Amino acid sequence: MNDTVILQCQHLTKRYQQGDLDVEVLKGIDLSINAGERVAIMGASGSGKSTLLHLLGGLEKATDGQVILDGENLNTISALRLSKLRNRSLGFIYQFHHLLGEFSILENVAMPVLIAGESVKQARVKALELLDRVGLEHRVEHKPGELSGGERQRAAVARALINQPKCILADEPTGNLDSKTAEQIYQLMLELNQEFQVSFLVVTHDPELAQRMDRVLHMEDGLIVSS
Repeated sequence: MNDTVILQCQHLTKRYQQGDLDVEVLKGIDLSINAGERVAIMGASGSGKSTLLHLLGGLEKATDGQVILDGENLNTISALRLSKLRNRSLGFIYQFHHLLGEFSILENVAMPVLIAGESVKQARVKALELLDRVGLEHRVEHKPGELSGGERQRAAVARALINQPKCILADEPTGNLDSKTAEQIYQLMLELNQEFQVSFLVVTHDPELAQRMDRVLHMEDGLIVSS
């Protein structure tokens, strides 16, 4: 870990209109993630954790405040530039793997490279290397439905890393796994953090995962209340 800030937000707020109600989900969040840092965010359901992750990932727009990713302000860049920046600088892991069922594991993992404009050959080479690294070299031609839950999540981790992002955003990455499989994913994430020096920002209810992070932040009613 070093002092280079990869991802940060300042005074981040998010409000939704629900009929006549104005619901404030985030109430002014300040947060910085350094290169190679592992940070967990914990809190009760409805505290704003996933909304914060979506805003940091450029998946939703903030009501107020700003998000800076790899030196670029997400509020001021074009939609095309945002898409390219997100593909290059961020990786995403979800509780449910979100692999595409009609494609092989190799094709799923290679997809971000193809979206980035690289050749099929380059995408295949990179995907094979990562699938070998996460222990799925024997499953590359299988489709997601033919894999176990842990194997699907390892494939999702490989897909998140394929473009060598600066930061991985993970939303309950072990929430759908049994304890033994979750332990394997913990270890894999820690190893990849060290190997690739990629930052991890992880929303989780899992204290076992949180205690392996460098920092644990707690959210309550749209605010970070402790760290």
